[in-house]
Amino acid sequence: MTKRTSSAASGERLAIENAHRAALRSIARVVDDSVEPQDPGTARDGIARMLSRGSVLLLTGAGVSTDSGIPDYRGPNGSLKRHRPMTFQEFKYDAGARHRYWARSFVGWRHMAGSEPNAAHHALAEFERRGWATGIVTQNVDGLHARGGSSTVVALHGDLDRVGCLVCGFVEDRDALDARLDAANPGYVERIELDLSLVNPDGDVTLEARHVDEFRMVGCLNCGSEELKPDVVYFGEGVPAARKEEIARLEDKSSSLLVVGSSLAVMSGYKLLLDAVRAGKQVGIINGGPTRGDAKADWLWRTRVAPALEQLLEDVGGLALRDRGPGN
Repeated sequence: MTKRTSSAASGERLAIENAHRAALRSIARVVDDSVEPQDPGTARDGIARMLSRGSVLLLTGAGVSTDSGIPDYRGPNGSLKRHRPMTFQEFKYDAGARHRYWARSFVGWRHMAGSEPNAAHHALAEFERRGWATGIVTQNVDGLHARGGSSTVVALHGDLDRVGCLVCGFVEDRDALDARLDAANPGYVERIELDLSLVNPDGDVTLEARHVDEFRMVGCLNCGSEELKPDVVYFGEGVPAARKEEIARLEDKSSSLLVVGSSLAVMSGYKLLLDAVRAGKQVGIINGGPTRGDAKADWLWRTRVAPALEQLLEDVGGLALRDRGPGN
């Protein structure tokens, strides 16, 4: 190996290590209270009037799916208190870590795939149907917005329903892969006593080492490689450029932003709030706990997500009737 080649390899290793450390900092970010929440009535009324004007871009996070049995990351019972998500660098460059992920995900997928949209998903779909919202950008990877009736959804961090090969790029439906894994691991799930409350937002669960060791991975249908990855953006991985462009088009069509069920701890989501503030657009936040954007929001409603959204359906509908006036 030449000195130049060795130097390039060292530089690549350093870049990987730096990206991994940055991902760990993002995972560990703690979001504390930065401002006093507004009076609930004031915040609710402000968000209702924002929605009544239409063209609202919705940004959602894990708090929207908690009522579907999928935990959030940073809430009081968030999964980060018991589990650290794997970084992209670990997944790509550590075969043992990748094998461990697939063993755990094979078990957890049954719970994720069986989850159903809840009242929050249905309410947000209704926002779009009534013309109040331009669409949804979601940080969730569970696919529940589309199943809940929303038609314009951009999955910022991807979707667990698809799996791609890191070697050749071949894409496979997750259900099809699951069937192949099931055939390679007969009786595997039945041998594991699973506490469904411990399934993580990224779809995996903690397993004993002996269960991980006995799991058998399958290869890519196109090239045979076992370097398969769910089509989701891991901590330490960038959002695809095409997805960023799709989000930018939605931002251009929107006159305000409503954040629902997200702490905005991750920069890819927080950036949408920063974009809205820079553009002079109103920002509303509905969340059960503090968020990274609280100090920048025009309306800050600290409350449970699903009941708040259902209440807004009534409030905004009432505003429309009043604005129309008698006999109109």
